[in-house]
Amino acid sequence: MVAVTLPAILTVLALLGSVACQGGYGDGNPAPAPRPDAYPPPSQPPAYRPSESGPTAHLKPSKLPHLIPPTKSGPTHHLKASQPPTYPPTSPSPPPPILTPPPSPGDAEKKLKIGYYKNKCDHHVDVEAIVRKHVGSFNDGMKAGLIRLFFHDCFTRGCDASILLDPTSDNQQPEKFGIPNFPSMRGYEVIDAAKAELEAKCPGKVSCADIVAFAARDASYFLSGGGINFDMPAGRYDGNVSLASETLPNLPPPFAGLQQLEKMFADKGLDSFDMVTLSGAHSIGRSHCSSFSRDRLPPSATSDMDPAFAAGLQANCSSANGADNTVVEDHETPDVLDNQYYQNVLDRKVLFTSDAALTSKDMTNNLVRVYAIFPWLWQQKFEEAMVKMSRIEVKTAATGEIRRTCRAVNSKP
Repeated sequence: MVAVTLPAILTVLALLGSVACQGGYGDGNPAPAPRPDAYPPPSQPPAYRPSESGPTAHLKPSKLPHLIPPTKSGPTHHLKASQPPTYPPTSPSPPPPILTPPPSPGDAEKKLKIGYYKNKCDHHVDVEAIVRKHVGSFNDGMKAGLIRLFFHDCFTRGCDASILLDPTSDNQQPEKFGIPNFPSMRGYEVIDAAKAELEAKCPGKVSCADIVAFAARDASYFLSGGGINFDMPAGRYDGNVSLASETLPNLPPPFAGLQQLEKMFADKGLDSFDMVTLSGAHSIGRSHCSSFSRDRLPPSATSDMDPAFAAGLQANCSSANGADNTVVEDHETPDVLDNQYYQNVLDRKVLFTSDAALTSKDMTNNLVRVYAIFPWLWQQKFEEAMVKMSRIEVKTAATGEIRRTCRAVNSKP
């Protein structure tokens, strides 16, 4: 049980104050709020199969290895990965990478709005309902992957669906082949299916970037049992550039310390509150043992992991044939997007150094304690943080396009 301390109470009051002062998102739309009747009651999709991997917010959410095979017509269907790539050797808390200057708010972000597609297609075409239908048809593992897909896309060149682009003769190493994404990233089939139906019913109008954002929102709804339910503004265009080399410098690694995490989030216009809040996505999905065993399991001298929990992980990670096994990120509620993650952080039963780092500073530690006590508060702030993240480096008609297929830019069909 988490003790209710004075700093924790002050943190709650500060958060509630920020909610009361929030007038909207800069486009005249109100902040997202729960809407009980927005969706039908979520069905309970099948749980993960042991081999499935979900999101890892470390890039992540949610967790490495096994790329969803592309459609047979895609240029990567012949690729196979027998062993997932791992992060290059590094110290537990490497210095922050050198990144491009943080993005500044611009007209593109302001043009995003709720209900953007209301009059874009024929009146009988409900764009968001179509995306929701496809998300709901997949299992929990794929839903978790969609949240991770959104996070990874937004942190590399902004929320522009650049992570979806397949390799070409001109660019054989797109984002999806970066170390944090390949071969662990999941969710491509969901986006493909939704895009195919939308192109048939409303051609050339719905961007892949918006589909990714809607899908992450809907996956959050389903995995939280309806507890996370918010409007996602839209109007993004799709990017034309996708480089694997840009993934490692931009995606927070699982071994990051707090200083590096704060800087990498700040580089995207997100603060420490957003960082702690979005880390709650580590309550779903699976991780490959290679993502945490080096710096978190014995004989590591820097890990503060609960000894019994570490012993259990060692047993689950051991493999006679050298396979990189997977384990759930949240040992208590592995298929539910909830605030259990924060109790796990306090109990020292989390996988990544980046998770444990959240208790290394008073402010972040107090926020972890608050979220462990008040699930409704975390849900509300998670909704707001997802919308805020969705505004990172948004493309416009001048800097992007509406792709005909999400796997290729229009100039290279």
